[in-house]
Amino acid sequence: MDVIRDTDECRRPPEGSVVTIGAYDGVHLGHRVVIGEVVERAAAEGRRAALVTFDRHPAQVVRPDSAPLLLCDLDHKLELLASTGLDAVVVVRFDAERAREEPEDFVRRVLVECLGATHVVVGEDFHFGHRRRGHVDLLEDLGADLGFTVHGRRLVGADGAPARDDAQVSSTAIRRALAEGRLDDANHMLGRPHEVRGPVVRGDQRGRTIGFPTANVAVAAEFLVPADGIYAGDLVRADGAVLPAAIYVGHRPTFYGDGAAVLVEAHVLDFDGDLYDERVAVRFRHRIRPDAAFDGVESLAAQLAIDCDDARRLLAD
Repeated sequence: MDVIRDTDECRRPPEGSVVTIGAYDGVHLGHRVVIGEVVERAAAEGRRAALVTFDRHPAQVVRPDSAPLLLCDLDHKLELLASTGLDAVVVVRFDAERAREEPEDFVRRVLVECLGATHVVVGEDFHFGHRRRGHVDLLEDLGADLGFTVHGRRLVGADGAPARDDAQVSSTAIRRALAEGRLDDANHMLGRPHEVRGPVVRGDQRGRTIGFPTANVAVAAEFLVPADGIYAGDLVRADGAVLPAAIYVGHRPTFYGDGAAVLVEAHVLDFDGDLYDERVAVRFRHRIRPDAAFDGVESLAAQLAIDCDDARRLLAD
């Protein structure tokens, strides 16, 4: 899969492209239905299958105070897209200047001059361009003049079929499920375990003193971590090694009450090694229980032993 990061250097393919556009945060099952249509149509017509996305979520520039927390970073998104059969991904740098670009100019610059679009497949609620003035109807009008056909698609459910509003797969629905502790629902919509990434940093090493050393993963503030609680999942090392882990997300109320920052800590099961400064991924496979405060270190340690046993059992199934 070619990754095009500079549209000024993009060369229009002579065979043309079937294209989709969007933030594609999480590359969830709904996204994959659209991408699948793009890939299938491109193969049938001998064209390139292409996707246009952005180097940051447009809301982070347009409305930073209310921008959604992200399900994945750009590198992770590109990794996920590489498995879909796309021939090319165009990564548009999104900044204040790009936010002012009129939709007509975006279409000519990216879809026509860069990709030679013959078909454009988007969700029926798709908006783009300055003040979100671009929409499916405008795309259809532009396509009639510029030589491409637009296919607006309804949002789908987890089975890939068009669904009612309350059953649709979307990045918003996944964020809501994660925030509410409904990990199974979120993972089902994603089609994979939710994961966060970051370097392992030094914490206060309280876990080590009670027999449960943890890797404290520094997750950037713009990414979504699941609701506070204990989880079973994986820690994926920089070399690709996948280690089973019991994972903690929360404020450590036993020690700090409610005022501490949210931590993501992974206790790698049956592991004795150094992970400091290594960039890792933490994958959440099962939710074991909500976070809770304990009346002392001994009761906390006893519960952690139970949590680790539960994690082993869940990960072995």
